[in-house]
Amino acid sequence: MNKKTKYLVQSGVIAAIYVVLAQVFGFIGFGPIQFRIAEALTVLPFFTPAAIPGVFIGCLLANILYGGVLLDVVFGSLTTLLAAYLSFKLKKNKWMVTVPPILLNAAIIPFVLKYGYGVPEGIPFMMGTIFLGQFIVVGIIGMVLLHALLPIKDKIFE
Repeated sequence: MNKKTKYLVQSGVIAAIYVVLAQVFGFIGFGPIQFRIAEALTVLPFFTPAAIPGVFIGCLLANILYGGVLLDVVFGSLTTLLAAYLSFKLKKNKWMVTVPPILLNAAIIPFVLKYGYGVPEGIPFMMGTIFLGQFIVVGIIGMVLLHALLPIKDKIFE
């Protein structure tokens, strides 16, 4: 398989997995207190740059399919894109890969919730809850995923 085809396939598979996880766990993945299990995939840029468009497209589709408002579809998805790109840039230290998705979501998503959905909770409260959710999903579950994939990375992401 040539490099371009492999890149597209990997991106597409990652996007599809993101959408499925977001839909299956949607009941805990949206709102002011959220644990979007699909965000664990934001550690995948550690293995391949194809994860950058993969998690972005997955997030974009999940937000659309879950009935997200335009502000969420645009800024929520762009937050994931930026986080994935920065994670890729920080891949020399596997522990740093989790930092951009945790911090960017905690900083941006509360504004999306407040102004896109009219969530009554305060921005600082939602920053804390989004940070906590991202820390659990990306910082813990994502790192478990990263470590589980390390021994087989050459077979999956060659």
